[in-house]
Amino acid sequence: MDGVVVGAGGGGGTTLSEVYQNAKRLQLKIRDSLERLERLESSTSSASAASPEFAFDVKKDISQLHSLCSDMDHLWRSVAVRSQRDLWKRKVEQVAEEAYSLKESLDKYFMRNQRRMQEAKERAELLGGANGESSHVLRIFDDEARAMQSARNSSRMLEDAYSTGVAILSKFSEQRESMKSAQRKLLDVLNTVGLSNSVLRLIERRNRVDTWIKFAGMILTFVVLIVLWRWKH
Repeated sequence: MDGVVVGAGGGGGTTLSEVYQNAKRLQLKIRDSLERLERLESSTSSASAASPEFAFDVKKDISQLHSLCSDMDHLWRSVAVRSQRDLWKRKVEQVAEEAYSLKESLDKYFMRNQRRMQEAKERAELLGGANGESSHVLRIFDDEARAMQSARNSSRMLEDAYSTGVAILSKFSEQRESMKSAQRKLLDVLNTVGLSNSVLRLIERRNRVDTWIKFAGMILTFVVLIVLWRWKH
């Protein structure tokens, strides 16, 4: 049931069952992190001091969970036995629904935090005439707002880059299947007309070169995503 693998450049792979277990563990981690964010939110000073960086880490975990869901969505379709394929389909859909729910919870936290900072800033402005330290308070809130906005912008950029990478890899996968189908048909024709083994080896060698080009493209896409992320930070 878990024999379907997602291939790696070196010829190895990860089974659908292993990807699923990784996703479930990441789900638990995200859920615990969201509960910790809520506890920080209920406090007074610690929330504004620690939440932006921690919330952004949770956002990255959710993006990784969506990536695992995308991998599983591709893998379950390759399960040979229909009953097992239907079972994996339901499991993957449940994980994807949970990932969407976790993302909604984090988005709501961001909105609450933004609203809370805005309200605190407005209170500080109202007290500006009576409190000489109000400008310092306002500066703290402005810095906090900029940090939260930067976290959201970075997260949005990572999500856009990830979506682009997934689309490219999906296109590579479609092209690979088309090439395999065309190769099988061509080999059938060549066998029918009785061409020599040397011609067949030439075709297989060309297919290996195309495969390496495909993997090089995948690696280049991954490197670009990493560079974009490191450049933003």
